[in-house]
Amino acid sequence: MEEREARELLAFLRPEARGELRGGAVELVLGLTGSAEGRRLLLARPAFVEALLALSGDPSAALAEAAFHALVNLAAEPGAAGALRAGLPGLLRRLLQPAFPLAAPACALLANWSREEGPCRELLAELLEAFCAHDPRPGAPWHHLGSLLANLSRLPEARDALLRRSGGALQRLLPFLHDAGSALRRRGVAGTLRNCCFDYRHHEWLLSEQVDLLPFLLLPLAGPEEFPEDEMEKLPLDLQYLPAEKQREPEADIRKMLLETLLLLTATKPGRLLVREKGTYFVLRELHKWEGDHGVRAACEKLIQVLIGDEPEAGMENLLEVKIPTEVEQQLQHLDQEEEEEEEVVLLERIA
Repeated sequence: MEEREARELLAFLRPEARGELRGGAVELVLGLTGSAEGRRLLLARPAFVEALLALSGDPSAALAEAAFHALVNLAAEPGAAGALRAGLPGLLRRLLQPAFPLAAPACALLANWSREEGPCRELLAELLEAFCAHDPRPGAPWHHLGSLLANLSRLPEARDALLRRSGGALQRLLPFLHDAGSALRRRGVAGTLRNCCFDYRHHEWLLSEQVDLLPFLLLPLAGPEEFPEDEMEKLPLDLQYLPAEKQREPEADIRKMLLETLLLLTATKPGRLLVREKGTYFVLRELHKWEGDHGVRAACEKLIQVLIGDEPEAGMENLLEVKIPTEVEQQLQHLDQEEEEEEEVVLLERIA
């Protein structure tokens, strides 16, 4: 796009331009955001981002929605966070207004934006409030914030805020693991918990009665199976005598994230002992019999191996701190590659 063409297009995006001209200009810009070349072209001219942010608040719902979709596409481009940062605090203020009609694309924009380090750290508390708020509107879109929280929890600052023992932030998220009405909420919370559990310093607290994380992770993995009394009494109370209509988490990727979180919690000896003592193996045994997804079964098997295997040698009790020899790491990478190839074959067989 020549500089003269860019100036003309920008002129049509300004508030003083006629409505039909602005509509055509926004659609043209939206089309440009569909390619990497177009996104880079627009991001190289900050005035386009400013114009789109302004249009996202336009009284015309059609114009505002088109502007949002263009911004969502731009936010997916590496390096876009800096260009978008100036308009995002205002966007969040609008998003948190209960009557805001375009919350879904706004949440999608924030989720894309937060993929890079730096953005939105100071907004975590407000996002948590919005995510946990009860919204009576049909189809309320706050569950889209789950992916944003999961993205933010990759940052040490965000994890520290969520894991602050006096704030109760993490505990507020736990019930949403069982939100039958929204896979997006469940997925966002599962991803957030997994990221938080990479910090093994908090494992004992997370498994203590103060948080009691284990039953929240196990319940979505449990089905209606009956256990012998000697096994039943070892399970957490919330997993005992489940009804015949009890169903497992229906989304395979969420089940896998829950298993990966449990695996992280077994990285230290105290965590392994507590997870074993609470009858986790019995739940995993039944899950493994039922599970039809290859990747989830593999994650389940890894966790079972840790729970029923021998304890590591002295000095190697913390599995997250064990230094893996180069040749062993290469073997593991080769095994992972073979596993991925097997998953692809299984997927192709299902499609055929």
